Amino acid sequence: MKIRGERECKECGTRWSYYETGSIDCPGCGSLRSVGVDERTEHTDLQVTFDLTPVRSDIDGASPGELAERARERCREYVRRRGFVNAGTLRDLDDTYLAATELLHVSDVVARGIDLELEDREELYFLSLLRDADTGERPPADEIPRSLRTARGLAYANAVREYRRDIRTWIEERERDRKLTIDERSALETLGEHVKRIRMLDGDIDPRTADRLVETTRELADGLRGDEVAFARAQEGLSGLEFTD
Repeated sequence: MKIRGERECKECGTRWSYYETGSIDCPGCGSLRSVGVDERTEHTDLQVTFDLTPVRSDIDGASPGELAERARERCREYVRRRGFVNAGTLRDLDDTYLAATELLHVSDVVARGIDLELEDREELYFLSLLRDADTGERPPADEIPRSLRTARGLAYANAVREYRRDIRTWIEERERDRKLTIDERSALETLGEHVKRIRMLDGDIDPRTADRLVETTRELADGLRGDEVAFARAQEGLSGLEFTD
């Protein structure tokens, strides 16, 4: 959506940036009456805090299924409010968003199996994500239990789908100044096709391939922002992605 992010309070004259605070309340007097003093700018990245501390605090008294249900709700709210265009600038596909998306999917698996006995590796993997996801950390691909690898595949595919959507929003705003080349459009389309294929496979791909999908997406974003070397790497990565074991 396009908004006027630089605000001026009608009551006290205080100026502030909605892009930085995420609040329409005047920081000076609390009034809700303000006007925009800049041009409307594309902005999809709403201010939201991702903090799993309240869930972790109950780790000794709650079952894995109960923890998973609570973690799932926190992850869902964070992912729902996050975007990647901030005041007209394309942000990176960051590790915290990826970790939150993976924990959302892993928590769903654990919560749905609330009456089942979790294997030690599954429980430890879930707890590892719960411990570190809000700092952007997640276990490496070789530590993912076979039963949970679809969660990473789907999580990363969904994250890339949302990121690609915001890339297109960002591009539409900029195309008045520079049109995409045929190669750039082709790369974006190929990325979308890869995401569709992974989703059709229900995320059941080698986790290392999911990691490469994210790496390639980041290189493509860098390329669209003007890094020709990164764009060449992205093209190579897109053509080399394979989804079989």
